Amino acid sequence: MKLNTNSNVYTFVYMTIVVIIVAVLLALANQALKPRQDANILLDKQKQILGALKVDYSQADPAEVYYTLVQDTLKYENAEVYVANLNGAIKYVLPLEGKGLWGGIGGYLALDEDKNTIYGVNFNHESETPGLGAKIVDMPFRAQFEGKHIRNAEGQVVSVAVLKAGTRAEGQEQVDAISGATITSTGVSTMLNEELVNNYVEFLNEKEVEDVESED
Repeated sequence: MKLNTNSNVYTFVYMTIVVIIVAVLLALANQALKPRQDANILLDKQKQILGALKVDYSQADPAEVYYTLVQDTLKYENAEVYVANLNGAIKYVLPLEGKGLWGGIGGYLALDEDKNTIYGVNFNHESETPGLGAKIVDMPFRAQFEGKHIRNAEGQVVSVAVLKAGTRAEGQEQVDAISGATITSTGVSTMLNEELVNNYVEFLNEKEVEDVESED
């Protein structure tokens, strides 16, 4: 019997077979590429942590530099903290997640061993406005945080405020917001406050981090 290629049944069966074949090929390709994708994601994370630690890895393998400096990962209910050793000085690196104007923002905050003084920060964004909100990744903005303190005079965790130049924060140290990028700057300020107060207080208020379960 001659196959009727103009029938609706033929068209439906043909399209179904094509969709199945394409889906199988995509699944196989994704499975084959996943190890490389995971490795790239891990490497990007390592680079960002090194950025918060102000480590220049341009002349070396960033993964090797990372594993030389980052010695431990402390696990908490809602957070994790990376413990690094820079020339004998302990630094704690805290991952951050928040929201900007057009999408997610995030980064890493590096603290000195006193769990109060900011050693460095490294921010990232998904789609902030070039030349405005996207400047959160630039060193002039990031450098403002260095040496600032996340606790107030009473020792409470209050974060660091990101405010328009000339504006004052009560009971907080502050940095200048990016001109023309109020929403992104506010997003960074909110991210720091919410992450530190909601997710990292347990770690920040601990006296002995050795008591926390850790892993290599």
